[in-house]
Amino acid sequence: MKRLYKLSIYSFFVLLMFIAQSSVAQVAHKWLALGDLQNFYASFGTEIELGFINRQQAGLAWPGIYQFQDAQASKAMWLGVKNFTDQNGVNFDYKVVHSGPRVRADAYFFPVEYYLISKKEATKVSVDEVLSERVEQTVDSVDANIPGDRMIYAKFNTAIGVTVERKIHQFSQQYHDDYHIIEVTLTNTGFTSKEETNPLNRTINDLIFYEFNRWAPVLQTRYMIGNATGWGINTMNDRRGDGLNSSGSPTENEFKAQYAWQGKFAAYTPPLPDADNLGAPIIVPNTVNGYMSASDTSGRLGAYHFVGKVHLHADKSATDKSNDPNQPLTMSEIDSDNSNTFNNDPENRTRMSVEYEEFMNAGVTPRQAYLVEPTGDAGFITPKGNPALGTTGGWSAATGYGPYTLQPGESVTIVYAEAVGGIGHQHARVVGAKYKADLLNPAVNNQAANLEKNTEMFKGRDSLFQTFRRAIANYNSGYQLRQAPPAPISVDITSTGNGILINWDYNDADESLIDGFEVYRSPYLPDSTAKLIATLDVGDREFVDGDDTPAGAPIRGVNYFYYVTAVGKPDNTLDPALTPAGVLRSSRYFTQSYDYARLLRPPGTSMDQIRIVPNPYIAKNVDALRLGVEGDERIAFFEIPNKTSIKIYNELGQFIQEINEERKGDAFWDFRTVSRQRVVSGIYIAVIKNLETGEEIIKKFVVLL
Repeated sequence: MKRLYKLSIYSFFVLLMFIAQSSVAQVAHKWLALGDLQNFYASFGTEIELGFINRQQAGLAWPGIYQFQDAQASKAMWLGVKNFTDQNGVNFDYKVVHSGPRVRADAYFFPVEYYLISKKEATKVSVDEVLSERVEQTVDSVDANIPGDRMIYAKFNTAIGVTVERKIHQFSQQYHDDYHIIEVTLTNTGFTSKEETNPLNRTINDLIFYEFNRWAPVLQTRYMIGNATGWGINTMNDRRGDGLNSSGSPTENEFKAQYAWQGKFAAYTPPLPDADNLGAPIIVPNTVNGYMSASDTSGRLGAYHFVGKVHLHADKSATDKSNDPNQPLTMSEIDSDNSNTFNNDPENRTRMSVEYEEFMNAGVTPRQAYLVEPTGDAGFITPKGNPALGTTGGWSAATGYGPYTLQPGESVTIVYAEAVGGIGHQHARVVGAKYKADLLNPAVNNQAANLEKNTEMFKGRDSLFQTFRRAIANYNSGYQLRQAPPAPISVDITSTGNGILINWDYNDADESLIDGFEVYRSPYLPDSTAKLIATLDVGDREFVDGDDTPAGAPIRGVNYFYYVTAVGKPDNTLDPALTPAGVLRSSRYFTQSYDYARLLRPPGTSMDQIRIVPNPYIAKNVDALRLGVEGDERIAFFEIPNKTSIKIYNELGQFIQEINEERKGDAFWDFRTVSRQRVVSGIYIAVIKNLETGEEIIKKFVVLL
């Protein structure tokens, strides 16, 4: 049973919706989720708006352990050529085929191959004998020679006879897991359908490869700051290395990159006077869709993210594979709701000429961020302008490469990395808590508090730039970064009455690479603070988290989540990929559990033993009545039978929720309905049934929220 926020289940229903429109192959997507940056990638070109997960913001989630960190609203991939003659002999001055941002590519992009490849066999994690994963990561094949730990390979033909191959590389090493490197190879195969027969035998003229990214950091704070942030209306887009020298900073020409952050939202209603929305401080949370908890009032920054892409390589031509310093051809921003981002039609000659010349071949245009705040950094941290600049949807970052001429059989390759960075979750808590305290302190000027908070948040841009540097160094080294030690082969977590048992298997041949293992535990949710609870020897393969745990025994009634890391040996080797000297650990994402384990209470033997605790539940007394566990907002059903169904109704007899438990002597209810809405105060009725004997008992309880 998958108990906790499973995107794989959610994606299944979205997939069913699309099956009615087209084949499964045309809508397939796979996840890279072995590092802090997690994203899904499609089988046909790119990740279109509302394409696979039916919400505006989905993907480019960072840090990956936390929920609702998505910063991606949509992407688009357009391929444009000039003087093109199709298979029917019809000539087009301009021909553009589209995948996204809102256009399904079914009629013009044709998936041929699509795989998730792993360097090693995937680690299997189970909790109480049930596979535990947040998103499905079914590995199609194992290849020890791929550059990273995982790679998605997608090959698709297009209606212009250009076959595209996308290789997306993910690295789990702790200094290189914040980016994905994407290699795109464009080949003139002449194949214009999924069936690779009857190819066009024509020269491809002036091919431009064009992408644009609609970034919207981040999902969790969308409704708290304002719904329009979800489509990026307040996103600020800036660049480096475009030749405009707008910032004058030392990093200006260090690399070619585009990046974004959540800027000023003109419609923001501050919870305290003069507060601004940069970083999205969570002072008064908004619980719509369950993106944040009502108790999350620390002021922590919820959207401290900087998201972007950095150029790594572009062939000069089909015959010269050296890097072309003049690429990208186009670096610009476009109105995300421009009419040319809807209803794109590869048969509309007028529209295609506009798309090619005014968008794909636009060259370097003024930076949107400087149109909003002409002073640059000074304006970014004391924002006054409206990032929307009169649009209804904000701006997307666009990149074009080319134009290339390809004879039949020739190809060119383009490489870039997508990345996310920031000041980090823990520091965002510290910064946000101080910001809230300053706003509530009459002795502190609120404008000064805004400036201090925003200055600190903008240090996260340095984190993104360092991630760019590491991606560049890794690629330029031929992917020679120092490898983290192999992770355990499997991890099994078992709830028992005397503790929680963690067992793992490890490849004996890899033992010489490590000094031992570490076990980490998180209470309540996988993304709560993880604590090191055990340091173990190389030969150890199990640990019991119980009364003897040095870091403190687990508490009965609390849900726990675990991961096990292999600890490498110290290494002072000079790493060409900018990995610092020292000890590396296997990534937590190999072994992280996403289903809870907890101490078991022996099942009850009599229906008369069942107790509801606390009863009544009184919210104002919650500190005294939360079963001894801070943050526990729920009631318990103790001494329940071995197999139990608990159906909860309100006093009018309306069904509220059903809880089923097996092999456990207790169950819990968090005051949520089946649709995850919080209930109101009142009298509730629990119909408790022993599923083995058929016995039932009815109990009443009171909830005062």
